Amino acid sequence: MSATKPPRPPHSTRQSGVVAVEFALLAVIFFSVMFCMLEVGRAMYLWNTLQEVTRRAARAAAVSAIGDPGLSQSAIFDGADGKLPMGSPVTAANIRIDYLSLGAADLTPSWIPAGLLPGCAARNRINCINNPNGTSCIRFVRARVCAPSADAGSDTCDPLTFTPILPLISLPLPLPVSTTVARAETLGYRPGDALCP
Repeated sequence: MSATKPPRPPHSTRQSGVVAVEFALLAVIFFSVMFCMLEVGRAMYLWNTLQEVTRRAARAAAVSAIGDPGLSQSAIFDGADGKLPMGSPVTAANIRIDYLSLGAADLTPSWIPAGLLPGCAARNRINCINNPNGTSCIRFVRARVCAPSADAGSDTCDPLTFTPILPLISLPLPLPVSTTVARAETLGYRPGDALCP
């Protein structure tokens, strides 16, 4: 031993770099758990927000013109790019608004195909006055969040699949359809509107 260098413990040379390795192992575990918690939080956000999106869409459709294209955009909180904020798979195109009639036999709402929809709100009022349980009398409005489907003219609605921001682990978690049904109100009718064909 020299007088200028302090003596070293005999085990210090064997443990150099152990702290860095332990930190790296723990950092991988820590960040994996943290990102997993962020994705679970985002999934819960989407799960709860989809119900609010359909509630807003159904409420707006009950008082707006039949087939108004701006309903879906306002339902997803006016996302500038047409997407739900922090809701990656949900866009305005996924909001599906259906119009329902009320059958006389069993009083269950049934979907009205696009070909049978009245051309305007004034025509719907006349249809409902003539036959409140007719197939062309809109009594309810239904809003759902659906995956894009090839058959747009049907009543089917497939759920969207949750897509994580960081796709480290792919979990095919289906998001709820979040169906909301509201009673049809004015459907955009204003007194004095001209009757459509």
